[in-house]
Amino acid sequence: MSTAILTGQPVPGSSIEGDLRSLGFDVRVAVDAADAERLVAEAPCDGRVALVDARFVGHLHALRLGLTDPRFPLAAIPGAVTAQPGGRVALTRALARENSSGGGTAVAVDSLADRVVTALDAEEAGVHRPELGSLIAAVPADPQARNEARQAVADVDDEAVRLKSAVKSRDGFFTTFFISPYSRYIARWCARRGLTPNQVTTASLLTALIAAACAATGTRGGFVAAGVLLIASFVLDCTDGQLARYSLQYSTLGAWLDATFDRIKEYAYYAGLALGAAQGGDDVWALALGAMILQTCRHVVDFSFNEANHDATANTSPTAALSDKLDSVGWTVWVRRMIVLPIGERWAMIAVLTAVTTPRITFWVLLVGCAFAATYTTAGRVLRSLTRKAQRTDRAAQALADLADNGPLSEAVARVAPRFPAPVAAAAGGLLVVISAAVWGGDWPTVLAAVGYVLLSAVAVSRPLKGALDWLVPPFFRAAEYGTVLVLAAKSGVNGVLPAAFGLVAAVAYHHYDTVYRIRGNAGAPPAWLVRAVGGHEGRTLLVTVLAAALTASQFKVALTVLAVAVALLVLVESIRFWVSAGAPAVHDEGETA
Repeated sequence: MSTAILTGQPVPGSSIEGDLRSLGFDVRVAVDAADAERLVAEAPCDGRVALVDARFVGHLHALRLGLTDPRFPLAAIPGAVTAQPGGRVALTRALARENSSGGGTAVAVDSLADRVVTALDAEEAGVHRPELGSLIAAVPADPQARNEARQAVADVDDEAVRLKSAVKSRDGFFTTFFISPYSRYIARWCARRGLTPNQVTTASLLTALIAAACAATGTRGGFVAAGVLLIASFVLDCTDGQLARYSLQYSTLGAWLDATFDRIKEYAYYAGLALGAAQGGDDVWALALGAMILQTCRHVVDFSFNEANHDATANTSPTAALSDKLDSVGWTVWVRRMIVLPIGERWAMIAVLTAVTTPRITFWVLLVGCAFAATYTTAGRVLRSLTRKAQRTDRAAQALADLADNGPLSEAVARVAPRFPAPVAAAAGGLLVVISAAVWGGDWPTVLAAVGYVLLSAVAVSRPLKGALDWLVPPFFRAAEYGTVLVLAAKSGVNGVLPAAFGLVAAVAYHHYDTVYRIRGNAGAPPAWLVRAVGGHEGRTLLVTVLAAALTASQFKVALTVLAVAVALLVLVESIRFWVSAGAPAVHDEGETA
C-alpha cells in the first residue's frame, strides 16, 4: 500500500486528500516535521511513501507524474516528493537531517517536501523531476497566490495535457500524422476499462502473427488481409506505449515484451511472406533472410553508436552543428526522419506493397529502402565520430565489448593477439569469411577463412574498444555471422536450407537484442555461461562453415535446424528467467526509431 503524508492540515476547499486517494495512496496527516518523520518510519517498508505539502495546488496528472511513476526510486514536483523502497533510506536520511538541523518544526512556515528535495539533491541522490509542461504544481504562500494558482489550474485542461503527453514527443511522420491522432484515444479507452499495456502488446503480437498467417496463404485476398492486419498491429503497437504513458503503467515484464515483440512481429511477417510466395512457386527465402539481416544490422549500428556515446560530452563537431542547423528548419526534420525508414514508414510500405504487389517486389523495395537508410545514417555517424574530440569511457568500452558477443575462441586468442585498429580487423575478418563462402560455398577453404575470421575477430577485441570508430565492431561481427549463414544456405541448392537458416539467424538475433535491452536497463550483459554455451559470434560462424563442408546439403539442413532450436531454447529460457525476475530493470523502452 502506498502512503502519502500531508504536512499540515489541508486548506479548506482543497481536493488534495481526494486526489491522493484516487491515485491509490493511504493519506496520513502530520502536525509537524517530527510527526512527518515518525509517519514515514511507520509506513510499510515494501510500499511507496510520499511527503506532500497540505497547501499544494495543482493538476491531478501533475501528482500522478510526480508520485506514481514506478521507474524512479525518488521523484519530486513542487510541494511533493516520493520514494519507492529503493529510495526509502535516502528519503528518511534527508528528512532526519532536516529535522536535526533545525529546519523548522512548524510545517506551515515553508514546504518541508521541498526542503527534503533540496537535501536529497545535496547528496546527489538522483531525484527524478518529470516534465510538467502546462500542468500546474505549486505551494501558494498566501490566499491571493492560492486563488491565482487555482485559476491557473482551471485554465488548463488536465485531460487534454494527459492525452497529449501520452504520445512520444519525437516520432516518425507516419506515426505522428496517421496513427497518433486517434491511437491516443484508443489508449484512453483501454485505460478506462482496466486494460494493461502488456495486454495491448500481446494483442498487437497476435494481430501481426495472424497477418503473417494470411500472407502465408499466397492468395491475393490473403495478401490484402495481411496488409490491413499489419497496420492494425502497428496501431496497437503505438497504443500500448501511449497507454503506459497515459496511466504510468510501467513494469519489468512490459519492458521485455515491448523490447522484443516488435522484432518478432516483423520477422515473423517476413517468414509469412516467404511462405506465401512459395505457394505460388516463387522462392524468396533468400530475400526474406537478407531483409532480416539488413534490418538487424541497422539496429546494431544504432545500439553501438548510442552506447559508445552514452556518457560522452556534447558533440561539437561540424557534422553535429550542420545536423542541428537542419533541425531548425521544420520540413527538413520530417524529411530526415522519413528517409531513415523508421518502423512506422517501413511497416506502412510493407503493408501497402503486400496488398498490391508480390512478395518478391515487397522484399526488393524493402531491401533497397533499408540499404539507403543504413548508408545515410551510418555515414553520418562515421563523420560525427571522426570530427569530434571525445574520449570513450570505460562504461562505453564495456558495453561495446558486450555487444560484440565474443565467445571462448576469440577470448582465448585475444590474450596473445597483436594490437591493430579494431574496425579494420573486424571488417577484414568479415569480408574474408563471407567472400570465401560466396566463392567456395560449403567447402574446406571456407572453413580456413572462418579460422582466419576467428583470429581477426580476436585481434579486434584485444584492447578496449575506445577508438573513434570502434562502435563499428559489433555491426561488422553481426554482418559477418549472419551473412555467412545466408550465403552458405543459398549456395547449398537444397529446398529447406534457407528456412532453416532463417530460423537460426532469428534465434541468434534474439540473443543480440536481449543483450541490448539488458545493457539499456543497466543490468549488464547476459551471463558469461550463456555466451559460451551458444559459442559467441566467431564460434557459431566457424561451426556453420564446418557443418557445410562436412555434411551433405540435406544433412546441412537438418544440422542448421537443430542448431537453431538449441540456440533458441537456451537464449529464450535464460531471457524469460531474467526478465520476469526481481532483478530485471523496471524501465519502459520507447521503441526503436528504425
